[in-house]
Amino acid sequence: MREADWLDIDAALRIMLDAVEPHGTETTTLDDAHGRTLALPVVSPIDQPPWDNSAMDGFAVVSGDVHGATEDSPVILRVIEDIPAGARPQHALKRGEASRIMTGAPVPVGADGVIRIEHTQPGDEGHIAIIRDADAGRNIRLRGEDIRAGETVLERGRLLRAGEVGVLAMVGCTEPVVYRRPRVALLATGDELVEPERIEDVIAATHIINSNTPALAAGLRATDCVPVPLGIARDDLDDLRTRLEGARDADALITTAGASVGDHDVVKQALEDLGCATLFWRVRIRPGSPFSFGLLRRTDGRAIPVFGLPGNPVSALVTFEILVRPVLRKMLGRTRLYPVVERVNTGEDVRSPAGLVRFLRVTLRDSGDGTRRAYLTGPQGSGILTSVAAADALLIVPLDVDHVPEDTVVRIVRLRAGDDAQEHFDLS
Repeated sequence: MREADWLDIDAALRIMLDAVEPHGTETTTLDDAHGRTLALPVVSPIDQPPWDNSAMDGFAVVSGDVHGATEDSPVILRVIEDIPAGARPQHALKRGEASRIMTGAPVPVGADGVIRIEHTQPGDEGHIAIIRDADAGRNIRLRGEDIRAGETVLERGRLLRAGEVGVLAMVGCTEPVVYRRPRVALLATGDELVEPERIEDVIAATHIINSNTPALAAGLRATDCVPVPLGIARDDLDDLRTRLEGARDADALITTAGASVGDHDVVKQALEDLGCATLFWRVRIRPGSPFSFGLLRRTDGRAIPVFGLPGNPVSALVTFEILVRPVLRKMLGRTRLYPVVERVNTGEDVRSPAGLVRFLRVTLRDSGDGTRRAYLTGPQGSGILTSVAAADALLIVPLDVDHVPEDTVVRIVRLRAGDDAQEHFDLS
């Protein structure tokens, strides 16, 4: 039996992150780019905006003509043309003239401001009355004020969200090069487990549901990975070896349960029989301390990471969030790897045995005084999966703290939809 390493969380993360690299690349389409990770920087071939254009529906003017305009003393200008969006001006603007213009339309030569419609009144035929001068010198979006031709607009490692996809479209990058999604094998273990469709076995008090695989598969999809379920392995070396062979074509493997010190916890043995090298076992985290990490040779000779997660559902999800997702993000080529940490106040006394860094499930409520307060979701046992479903965040209780008084400023890891991340993760 391997001795427990009892690594600090940051030490465990360093070992795992040093062991992986981003995978290969592929091109994708704009329709499928959301959630992917950019593998090559994107350089704009154009200025954006590509020409000076109007930010308002109104009238392009020479600002010197309209200074001092009021309702009592309007400035009357001759309208020389209409410039709808999609058209080009046909005339340069001279003093005493205006061009009717729509939002986005190119501004005519000579104009240096656009007076919005609301600041005008109809004049005699072919003329417009300017009744306010507040827009003089304003409401023109200048060529290149957003992007210059030759500028890198999106860097390698950028997570492509709606805004980034819009930028890709704006600069004509219709086939961005992205990192390939890792295929992550998922293996649940245990004679007591059945899949969710066999709920009748739970009713008969003979088995329990395998909730870990569906929950972790959802987490993998949120991290832009492809889950590859391998089913449920029984507590039998032959069955384990057979199912684990299915992971050799994957990019990573996650096992749940069978990683502790019980007589029937044989996952480690099965992995070692297949040539998996265990790099550490046990991390100073609760829930989830019986976490392990190793490297297994693929069929092509490349080593893939193997994450051994505890079987308790809360332990599996917490260790996935804190220890596994950062490694997957590196495999995806991301530059921001770590969970987003925020500061809030506790809304109640929190007590938890010291000795490990604890991640307690909490809800967040606005206090009415501008602060948010964290409240436990209820009992914090590692088998109470509803404590995660009800949680907005994980409250971090440091290693040497056993009591956090009410109204203490604490750090939390937000449990968000999607895959927000930050560059650093400080637990000190």
